[in-house]
Amino acid sequence: MSIALPAALPAFDVLRSECLPVVALDQPRPRRALRIALLNLMPDKPVTETQHARLLAAGGHDVELTLLLPKNYRSKSTSAAHLDAFYRRWSEVRGEAFDGLIVTGAPLETLDFEKVDYWDELTEIFDWARGRVRRSFYICWAAQAALYHYHGVPKHVRERKCFGVFKHRVAKRSAKLLECVADDFWIPVSRHTEVRQSDLAGARGLEILVEGAETGPCLLEDRARGAHYMFNHLEYDADTLKREYLRDIAAERPVELPKNYFPEGNLDRAPVNFWRQAACALYSNWLDEIERDRDVSETLARRRAKGLVSAAA
Repeated sequence: MSIALPAALPAFDVLRSECLPVVALDQPRPRRALRIALLNLMPDKPVTETQHARLLAAGGHDVELTLLLPKNYRSKSTSAAHLDAFYRRWSEVRGEAFDGLIVTGAPLETLDFEKVDYWDELTEIFDWARGRVRRSFYICWAAQAALYHYHGVPKHVRERKCFGVFKHRVAKRSAKLLECVADDFWIPVSRHTEVRQSDLAGARGLEILVEGAETGPCLLEDRARGAHYMFNHLEYDADTLKREYLRDIAAERPVELPKNYFPEGNLDRAPVNFWRQAACALYSNWLDEIERDRDVSETLARRRAKGLVSAAA
């Protein structure tokens, strides 16, 4: 089992150095590899690519990763050469079918959704995912955006940034996405906004799978749309929050030391990734669900072709 990436993508060498199963995209690969699209809206795209590729590579499935951007998206922090070499615009692939879609967060939290330059195209992508993608996974700002688009659920600006690593608990133990995930586990959080549980009461079909006493709803399932909404960052590396903290200090933004993150609260001590096991389990379970969906669809298609079930089934 392996993940297929462009050989020149920085993530390729990182994964290979970590002894993760990675193959070049132009090499022969399994016919039944899962096609996963990553719509990457984060500022440091090479870092985010590597974070998600690492978890997908460890997921126990053959995966082919496609990097996507909205047509109208422009990056201020990643070179045009990198984007041109490794990314496709969604308008180029909208006629294709993917097994899974991951949409990342974006540094747009306090901006009204409708004021985002590519908002109209992003809502088209959300609607496209319902018909062309088996499963979707929306993270942080993207989770808030998809919830707002699908269900009208608002986001709220917090008085203080929620920043650090916080304990969360599984609210639905029977959820397949949470198999082999501990009842209580830790997740990195970095956001100025939140979705409140009181706003979810009127949204039909949503179920809270994970929540935190300090952070509120964390992971929601939207079964009718094959979607999950994750408001926090299991994909983060050990040093991601440190880099965000130092960035904000350098920019003279008001920021507190991330909670429960630096050993003994000491900035000089290296943080430890103690959420990786939960992250690997969740991504592996997500890929398992996608493969089950595909197997069921293919079995049903064969039965239709043999006239064993009606075309409407």
